[in-house]
Amino acid sequence: MRGIWLPGLAALLLAALLSVWAGEAMRRPLFDLWQRAAPRDLSGTKVHVVLIDAEGLAAVGPWPWPRYHMARLTEEIAARRPKAIGFDMLFPEPDRVRPDIFAALYPELTPAAAAEVHALPPMDRLWGQVIGRAPVVLGRAGVSADGGDPAMLFVDAEIKGVLPPAIPAEPGVIANIPELEQAALGHGLLNGRPDSDGTVRRVPTLMKIGARPMPSLSLELARIGLDEAAITSTPARVGVGKQAIPVDGEGRMLLHFGHFPPAAISSAADVLRQGFPADAFAGQIVLVGLAAEGTADIVATPLAAEYYGPLVQAQAVDAILRGGWLERPRWAAPAEWAAGLLLALLVLLLAPGRRRQPLLVPAGLALAMPVAAWFGFTGLSWLIDPLRPLLLGGATAAGVAGGMFVEARRERERLRETLVRERIVAAATEGELQAARTIQLGMLPPRDDLARIDPRVDIDALLEPAKSIGGDLYDVIRLDADRIAFLVGDVTGKGVPAALFMALSKALAKSVVLRGVPSLADAAFILNEELTRDNSESMNVTMLVGVMDLSTGELMLMSAGHEDPLHVRTDGSIAVHKLDGGPPFCIVDFPYPDEPMKLAPGETLVLISDGVSEALNASDALFGHERLMAALKGRTTATAMIESIRDAVRIFENGTDPTDDLTVMAVRYLG
Repeated sequence: MRGIWLPGLAALLLAALLSVWAGEAMRRPLFDLWQRAAPRDLSGTKVHVVLIDAEGLAAVGPWPWPRYHMARLTEEIAARRPKAIGFDMLFPEPDRVRPDIFAALYPELTPAAAAEVHALPPMDRLWGQVIGRAPVVLGRAGVSADGGDPAMLFVDAEIKGVLPPAIPAEPGVIANIPELEQAALGHGLLNGRPDSDGTVRRVPTLMKIGARPMPSLSLELARIGLDEAAITSTPARVGVGKQAIPVDGEGRMLLHFGHFPPAAISSAADVLRQGFPADAFAGQIVLVGLAAEGTADIVATPLAAEYYGPLVQAQAVDAILRGGWLERPRWAAPAEWAAGLLLALLVLLLAPGRRRQPLLVPAGLALAMPVAAWFGFTGLSWLIDPLRPLLLGGATAAGVAGGMFVEARRERERLRETLVRERIVAAATEGELQAARTIQLGMLPPRDDLARIDPRVDIDALLEPAKSIGGDLYDVIRLDADRIAFLVGDVTGKGVPAALFMALSKALAKSVVLRGVPSLADAAFILNEELTRDNSESMNVTMLVGVMDLSTGELMLMSAGHEDPLHVRTDGSIAVHKLDGGPPFCIVDFPYPDEPMKLAPGETLVLISDGVSEALNASDALFGHERLMAALKGRTTATAMIESIRDAVRIFENGTDPTDDLTVMAVRYLG
């Protein structure tokens, strides 16, 4: 038992180390697959995305747009009464189309004209005024270098509670120009990094900039959308109103992705055109982002290799508003380890036993785990990893199987040594086995008697055991003046047990055939019943039995799992005569069918055991039916046929010890 348990425990340890080292990388593809199989329903979203796309650039001009157009876009969106407007972009530089820049581009302007241009208000100020009249949330970005002092910035939301333990922190910040920054209703951070494989699965909720925590853009938009003044935080959750969002140690929310509805996406060009619906954004949160070629914020998600970043922000806002996050519970990892160790323990305890039914317990648990994890995902938005317990249990099973294999080889080596000793003893009894061979072969009808059984038929048969004694048998029995019965059988195994069961099978078969049973089907039923009753060693025997009417050449055949016979016609053609038959005797009760056929004068039926077709040479190649048919070509008598087959098999084996007993019978009808 120790030799089996130790490999299992070693495999369990290796699997545990692999799970610790690569557990996250292993579970990500599975969780992504679940997201693709069951994406979140976003049809009821209250978030609308306005994209500055290729159509918008064609209508207005290249990015960045003059602040005049940004002010117009903001006014058009605000006029449709949104709950909040968020810009998924930064404006850290002044407008490039300022009056002073414009005047400098045209030195030919008269002093009076240049003065009038300089007197125009800059569009940054005008856009700031538009922002001040609308519920606008602007973005910020935390940076490690070359940023501004975050202490100078206003934090709109009150953030209360204990922050997540590993929340990211940056010493500097990139903010918008003062004309815009000071006018906005709220501010949110645009920082967010993908997982190590480049896929965005989590979105930040909080981050420390300098010494103060600040919300992400999505959290700030959701706060304003819910009319909440404060954000609460614990090490495991971030709260806005009644929404308690589970987060990891870095304060990131696991997002359950869906397919954002096209009806909730508009082009900025359409918004700027006349005729855009007046209530298009009523009561909604509007997110403005870039989606034009060369400017697009492209990310990978579990649902798509390329996806617009503003749509990820929109899904994050919707998830906070409506509860569309995923959660990996704190107890998930301990539960996975416990389930894996339970599987491993069951395998260690049950696998070495001889009975296999108890193994259904760990097998059933292994099947139930991924099913339960799937229902936890779809019903409770839990991410429970079934791969970890399956890895631990499967590795243990593989280790135990390897240990059992090694133990089996050791046992074979011990048996081989025992066999050598037994062969020494067997040499002393070889003379007794040769005597047993003579007795066994003496139970078969002599070939000379077969040749004289009836002038209307030419029959011959031979049997050569693979060992001194074997399990093949044949017999030819005269039933009356015009009918004979013949049979060929093959007992499983070789040696003394097979020889004893062969003697029993031959005697019972002859007895049943001579009883005058109405049909071979009935005879087969009786024979199967009798052999099963006296079969204490659970052996079985294949058998092909035939009854021939010598006056007509009509045959009735019955096959119990035996090789199909060969039909040799008068023109020399050879074909396998397919029989429906049934399983070997001593396995199950079976209604063996009678199967008729007829031989014309000069035609032959050849019966073989699998010691012919499955004979092996030194290269482990099979003799096969093609060589068998070649051996029959040109042979016209029963004796010539069976001896040609026997000689062909021995030549093919080329001195290799026979793997099975060889039996051949030829029944040639003369008419």
